[in-house]
Amino acid sequence: MSHYWGMTTPKISVRDVGPRDGLQACKSIMSTDAKLAWIDAMVAAGVADIEVVSFVPPAMLPQMADAAVLVPEVRARHPGLHVATLAPNLRGAQAAAAAGAHSILVPVSASEAHSLSNVRRTRAEAVAEFAKIGAWARSLTAGPQLIAGIPTSFGCSLQGEVPEAEVVALAVQLVEAGAEIVTLADTLGYAHPSQVRRLVRAVRAEIGESRMGNLHLHDTMGSALANALAGLEAGITGFDAALGGLGGCPFAPGSVGNVNTEDLVFMLESEGFDTGIDLAALIAAREVLHAGLPDEALHGRVAAAGIPRTFHPARAR
Repeated sequence: MSHYWGMTTPKISVRDVGPRDGLQACKSIMSTDAKLAWIDAMVAAGVADIEVVSFVPPAMLPQMADAAVLVPEVRARHPGLHVATLAPNLRGAQAAAAAGAHSILVPVSASEAHSLSNVRRTRAEAVAEFAKIGAWARSLTAGPQLIAGIPTSFGCSLQGEVPEAEVVALAVQLVEAGAEIVTLADTLGYAHPSQVRRLVRAVRAEIGESRMGNLHLHDTMGSALANALAGLEAGITGFDAALGGLGGCPFAPGSVGNVNTEDLVFMLESEGFDTGIDLAALIAAREVLHAGLPDEALHGRVAAAGIPRTFHPARAR
């Protein structure tokens, strides 16, 4: 029985953001067919939620040039998969919706400096753009879920510290502007566990439990798994991660890979949380990823060491 909420094998969702966040940090351009094979392998392992692409100008991120083709193809191949996307503005959000995305994450940085670097807008301008997207989303009869992502919630390499009160206030602003869900992102991987517990609880208290989304963690300082446990203690029920630990924001100097999906699943399942993911099959998916990105290094403790004989998936207990 879990010591977090007193529930037997509570369900925790894991969204793999590798095809979006992972690839945006890669110099190599992965072919559409290779992306599809990678996504196929993750779905076969039980991953039910994947952030497949960003709807951004190809000149900015050439890795995302196939966005309008990829989303409908993934939906056709995997009807049960939640197909998540990212868009930085109204035009991108409209393109994502037209392609068939189930959800659209729109980033609004907590750090003023990162906002200017990432989307070329001040934070106030980014909130105003989000409000336009929110108004458009409300006009749709059955549109995609609108998620507000707050990059640099836990600190920024360009600005330094980001006051927690500003992050909380920004989360409230974004809900008022139409966000159905708000996610906090440790873009630089600077967070520590007590900070995660404190900020997650503060944001949840203001926007409500139902609007609290995934925790997006990077592993720059090697503390991502500890921060995930802190998030669980604060009531987080979903996490972003990337197969092989790929990722990093090209507009945030020093940002490195996301928390590794395989390592996160191993920890969650070991703690009694059911992710619905087959760890052995997930590790096998790394071979498909490597075939599509042969020049990129993959990371991960569990893949390197092998699954321990003492490991017992939560759903099998």
